[in-house]
Amino acid sequence: MKTTLVVMAAGMGSRFGGLKQATPITPDGRCLLDFSVYDAKQAGFDDVIFIIREEIEADFKRLVGDRIASWIPTQYVLQDMSLLPEGRKKPFGTAQAILCCKNLIHNPFAVINADDYYGKEAYVILHQHLVNAKAGEYCMVSYEFAKTSSKNGSVNRGVCSIKDGYLQQVIETIDIQYDGTYEVNGTVHQLSPDTPVSMNIWGLTPDVFSFIEKKYDEFLKNANLMKDEFYIPKVMEQALEEKVASIRVYTDTDQWYGMTYQADLAEVRQALNAYVAEGRYPGI
Repeated sequence: MKTTLVVMAAGMGSRFGGLKQATPITPDGRCLLDFSVYDAKQAGFDDVIFIIREEIEADFKRLVGDRIASWIPTQYVLQDMSLLPEGRKKPFGTAQAILCCKNLIHNPFAVINADDYYGKEAYVILHQHLVNAKAGEYCMVSYEFAKTSSKNGSVNRGVCSIKDGYLQQVIETIDIQYDGTYEVNGTVHQLSPDTPVSMNIWGLTPDVFSFIEKKYDEFLKNANLMKDEFYIPKVMEQALEEKVASIRVYTDTDQWYGMTYQADLAEVRQALNAYVAEGRYPGI
């Protein structure tokens, strides 16, 4: 069974301050995406699709895409911006980005963020699930909160409710501090270090496109298009509510790395260059 890796790379990274998808991690200019796509290929994924925006297309291909395309079949999808109301510059969100791949994907696929390092095991888990998945048998990889927090500022995370290994709900939780504390309506709450959180790494089957399309039509009719977001966790939650899919949750205990803030970059570089030195990434 062929499997595809879909990389959401259309965002610019406002808190980070630039095109973080292309930020060099290694001395020779490799970025997080080099590691992610390498891990996916090693796990058995056959090709990669990058979802980007038209205004970053040339820079993305020059700095990242052309290099990766030399060792794995690569395609590009431009996130559709045609329905944005005047004055809105930000795309509608991750679910709409995935929908833009509808005409290119006819096999099971994984979805990741371009600016996250998930570790090798996540792709092995996804591939093993997807090669046996029937329509509607989705999955996600969750991480322990403590392995996804930042010492340099607050983070937003999807807190997962899981029952018997399957996802029940993802609660988008904002402004979580390094120690797990966050505030809701003036009340302080705290996540335990091992709380499972979603980092937008999903395994999906092609039937998902018709459901996303249905929900996108509803979004366009009912949302405040100047500010509302059409996110994949919300669509997945709706799929569960309407009983059109199941979502198996696999917990990865690896350390996640990302670059929410500029100050995160030093830690990411140190960790991944150490992996290279250890021989985990021959050729990188």
